[in-house]
Amino acid sequence: MAKRLTAEQKTIDGLLGARGAKFLIPDYQRKYSWKREQCETLWDDIITFAFPFDHDFDSDNDSYFLGTILTFQNESRESEVIDGQQRLITFLLMLRAFYAAAENIQFDNKDKVLSDIGKCIWRTDEFGNVNKTSVKLKSEVASDEDIGEFQKILATGKSTKGHASNYAQNYRDFQTWIDEFKATRPGDFSYLPMRILNNCVLLPIEVDSQNTALGIFTTLNDRGMPLNDSDIFRSQFYKLFSQDGKQSKENFVQRWENLAKLCKKNFRPRKGTPLDDLFRRYMYYAKTKRAIEQDKRISDTFSDMRDFYAEDNYKLLRDKKTFADLEWLANFWDDVAERSDRFPATVLKKLYVLSYSPYSLWGYVVSLYVMSNRDLDEEKFCAFLDKTTAMILMNAVLDLGKQNIRRPFVLEFKKIFHGEPLEFDKQFKRSEKILRGRLSEMVFSNNKPITRAMLAWRTFSDPEQELPPPDVKLEQEHIYAKRRHELHALNNPDALEFLGNKALLEKGINIDASANSFSDKKQIYLGKDSNGNFINDGTFNCELRFLAENLDDFTEDDILERNEEIFNAFINYLRENDLLA
Repeated sequence: MAKRLTAEQKTIDGLLGARGAKFLIPDYQRKYSWKREQCETLWDDIITFAFPFDHDFDSDNDSYFLGTILTFQNESRESEVIDGQQRLITFLLMLRAFYAAAENIQFDNKDKVLSDIGKCIWRTDEFGNVNKTSVKLKSEVASDEDIGEFQKILATGKSTKGHASNYAQNYRDFQTWIDEFKATRPGDFSYLPMRILNNCVLLPIEVDSQNTALGIFTTLNDRGMPLNDSDIFRSQFYKLFSQDGKQSKENFVQRWENLAKLCKKNFRPRKGTPLDDLFRRYMYYAKTKRAIEQDKRISDTFSDMRDFYAEDNYKLLRDKKTFADLEWLANFWDDVAERSDRFPATVLKKLYVLSYSPYSLWGYVVSLYVMSNRDLDEEKFCAFLDKTTAMILMNAVLDLGKQNIRRPFVLEFKKIFHGEPLEFDKQFKRSEKILRGRLSEMVFSNNKPITRAMLAWRTFSDPEQELPPPDVKLEQEHIYAKRRHELHALNNPDALEFLGNKALLEKGINIDASANSFSDKKQIYLGKDSNGNFINDGTFNCELRFLAENLDDFTEDDILERNEEIFNAFINYLRENDLLA
C-alpha cells in the first residue's frame, strides 16, 4: 500500500503549465513508439471535441479526458514518468507545432496563445518569460538513439530533413494538420490550442516511490506492455558501459540484443519475459554467493527480484562481471537446448527430463549449481540432477504445492554452491505407504503437468533411450486408444488414464496412431504401413517399439501390469535417492 498517493484531474495547462513542473522519462522506459495512426486518431478526436457539430463549445464545462499519467517524485524533484510518456511526448510535439505556426502569422490574442503554449513546453522565470533552453520534459531512455531529434524539435521548432524517427514524422504530421486547419478555418485558429490547453484533461497520479509506481502500473495497465524487470536492469548496464565511450555503448547494445535472442529462444517462463527469467535464475546464484561471503543464513523467502537487484543502488548491475555471468548462463542453457557435445548424453537426458518439471524451480536450482561449478564433473552433476528430479517428482505426486518445494532446496543452497551432494533433511522425506496410496488414487489425465513429468522420467530411465531431435514435439499417447475404449470398454474405465496406458510419442506419429486397434498402432510405432512395409523410422520411444515387437495385443491386464511396474520403479528411484522415510 502506498504511503502517499495523490490523484487530481488537471488540464494540459494545469499539468504542464505549472511553473515548477519538471518531467523525466527514465532510462529504463521503452522508446517513443507512437506513429501517424495514433497521432491522427488523437488529432481527429480533438478537432471533433473542440468544434462540435451539435452544440456550441462551452469553454467553462466541456472537457475531453485523455487518460492517466503515473509518476513519482525522484531525488532531483522531477516527476519521473512510469505511465503516460507516449501521451506527454505527443502533446509536446503538437504544442511545439502550434507554437511554430503561431509565431509566423498575425491573429487575435497571439501573445496570450504563445505565452500559454510556451510555458507548457519550457521553464519560465517569475515574470512568465520562457527559457527556450530549458524544456519541461526530459527523456533519458537508454534505448532511444533518436532522443536528440526530440530535443532539437522542442528547441528550434524544426525537424532534421529526411529524419525518419517517430518524433520527426509525427511532428511533421502535426505541422501539416495545423497548416490545413489554419488555411480552412483561419478564424478558429486561436481557439484550437486554447481549448486543448484548458479543456483537455488528464488524471495525474503521483505516488511516493518508484516501486509503488511500477507496482501500480503492472497491476492496472492492460493497454500495452507494462515495464518488465529486465527493462530497468538494462538501463543500469547501459549507463555502466556508456561510461567507456560510444564504442563500448554500441557493443553493449549488440550484446544485449544477442542475450535477448538467446533467452527468447530457450526460456518459457510462467511469469515475466524470457530475459526476466534469466535474471531470476542468476538471482539464486547471486543471493547464495552473497550469503556465503557474509556468513549469513539464506532466507526461505526470496525478496522481489526488482528489490534484490536494486539493493545498494543497483550495485550488482554496476559490475561488468555480472553481465558477463549472465551471458555465460544464457549460453549454457542454449548449449543444453542445442544438445552441445560439451555435455555427455547422460547429462542431457536428465536435463531433458527436468524440462518437464511441474515446477519452474528446477531451472533456478540447476542454474545455481552450474554457475558455482562451471567445470562440471559428470558423475557429481548426474547425482545432483537425479536427486533434484526425485524430490520434485515426489512433491508433485503428493501435490504439496510450489511454495513447499522451494524450502528443501533453499536449505541445500550452500551445498549446491560448493558442488556437494544433496542431503535433504528427514522432515522432507516421505513414507512408501503414503506415496503408494497417493499414486494408486491419482488420475494421470493429459492436462496435468505431473503426467508429462512422470512419463518423461519413465521414458528416459531406459539407458538405451535416446533423445528426440530438438525440434520434435512429444505428446501423450493412449496405448489402449480412447476410440477402442468406446467400442470395447475397459472393465475399469479409469484404467484409460492410468500411467500404465500412457507414453510419450512424437506429435505426427501420435496423430496417425489414434487408431482403434493395437495391431494398427504397432505398425505405426515401427514405421510400417498396413502391409508391413517400412515407410519411415517409426517412433524414437524404445518402450513402444518393444511393445510393438513383442505383443500381439495390449489389453487391460497389460495396462495394470505396466502401471504397477512404473510405480515400483518410481518408488525404487526415490529409495535410491534417499527420499523415503
